[in-house]
Amino acid sequence: MANLQGFDANTVEPADDLEPIPAGKYVAVVTDSEVKPTKSGTGSYLQLTFQIIEGEYANRLLWVRLNLDNPNGTAVEIARRELSSICRAVGVLTPNDSTDLHNLPCFIHVRVKRRSDTGEMQNEVKGYSRRDASAQPVAASQVASSTPDATGADAPPWKR
Repeated sequence: MANLQGFDANTVEPADDLEPIPAGKYVAVVTDSEVKPTKSGTGSYLQLTFQIIEGEYANRLLWVRLNLDNPNGTAVEIARRELSSICRAVGVLTPNDSTDLHNLPCFIHVRVKRRSDTGEMQNEVKGYSRRDASAQPVAASQVASSTPDATGADAPPWKR
């Protein structure tokens, strides 16, 4: 239970009903990553939160789940291949931690599909590509060594 004393819905605009965004390529960054247990409890997955940072759908969020720890070897192989695509798209080929992938812009390839359980339409990220094809991939150690210093340059790279 949460205490809602002091909240007045008269002073806050209601949330819009978020329909799926159209299929296409969008510039996005990973803003959050978390390892969560699978529903069955026999493994875990890495959940990445992507935020679109440009265009009409800026600030919209999409989630990707990568089954990196699963008794199903095929699921793990698919997840590892998708993680490789993400790493290549953001230019970090050897991340030490999922946070090494944060705040680095790339294109996410989004499609719209029908949910099998409810029949509702939803978005799904089906691919990744580099935002700047001329940029060279970097190792995670290079990303860590280029973190902002005390000069106040703590804005994410895509906001600089």
